[in-house]
Amino acid sequence: EELKTVVQRNVSDGVHADSLTLRGFLFLHRLFIQRGRHETTWTVLRKFGYNDNLQLSKDYLFPPIRIPPGCSTELNHAGYSFLTSLFEKYDNDKDSALSPQELIDLFSTCPVMPWGPDVLNSVHTNEKGWITLQGYLAQWTLWTLLDIQRTLEYFAYLGYCGSGDDNQLSAITVTREKRIDLQKKQTMRNVYQCHVIGPRDAGKTTFCQGLLSRTLEEVQDIAPDRLSRHTISTLQVYGQEKYLVLHDIDVHNITDALMPNEVQCDVACLVYDVSNPKSFEYVARIYLKYFSETSIPVLFVANKSDMSAVRQDYIHQPVSFCHKHKIPPPHTFSSAVQPKKDIYTKLATMAAY
Repeated sequence: EELKTVVQRNVSDGVHADSLTLRGFLFLHRLFIQRGRHETTWTVLRKFGYNDNLQLSKDYLFPPIRIPPGCSTELNHAGYSFLTSLFEKYDNDKDSALSPQELIDLFSTCPVMPWGPDVLNSVHTNEKGWITLQGYLAQWTLWTLLDIQRTLEYFAYLGYCGSGDDNQLSAITVTREKRIDLQKKQTMRNVYQCHVIGPRDAGKTTFCQGLLSRTLEEVQDIAPDRLSRHTISTLQVYGQEKYLVLHDIDVHNITDALMPNEVQCDVACLVYDVSNPKSFEYVARIYLKYFSETSIPVLFVANKSDMSAVRQDYIHQPVSFCHKHKIPPPHTFSSAVQPKKDIYTKLATMAAY
């Protein structure tokens, strides 16, 4: 009787003719699970012949979501709160990082382990190479931006449930169209994509890893197959925490065309090697062909500035080229020492404003 009273108090049609309705029955078991009494629900399931094998319907795994052109997907407060509580649950030694075994345990309810070793070079890790809470939330942010269906699927496997009858969509925000943000000169987005483009050997990989405060020496110790094309971290933009995603885009030849999805971004970073006289021509041509007529902000990065700069074999030198096209002068960068955050903050600020 006490249970029926609880159901009646929370679900208007949970009890009928002194008996639990389906809605009442489901609410009751949700309550058991939320209060940690999982075995009560499993006992009922086994009583009716069910075993531990659970298959979730596609409707449940992939609730329909509409993402208009120019919009993006981000986690909201409910999503981050769920992920944080999950992290804290499996961080058994409370060291604010997940060991390989703790990570396996966290994803034990999923069909496969979704994160490979490259993830550890996409986000922040501790001195042991274990993913920290900051890195863990950043990786989920990256997933949600690039592959929302995968986030929805794994939220379902991990047991996300909002309030009431909410599904995984209550953890997601679909942002306003970028065009409207530009018109209004303000944005509520928290995640920005920066495409890092340049010739081979210009130092794009070390520049991207610099977002994670890694030096050239540290990057050289990473096996190529363990490097990711994406790195992501948080930065302060005018006092607000924002995520910056760097996407390393490698084009082997100056005549190779960029695909539309390789051009479209919130800010473009064109990287050249100051010690190579042929390097700037490549990025100058990329700018003229793909970005000069767009509203996408562009920053040229004069990489390897610890080396002797040489005159570039191009009609304009980098500074005069930027002046002519009314874009910021090249920003010098070197990963020979601890990379400075200012260049990444500048990119995030250009993307936001």
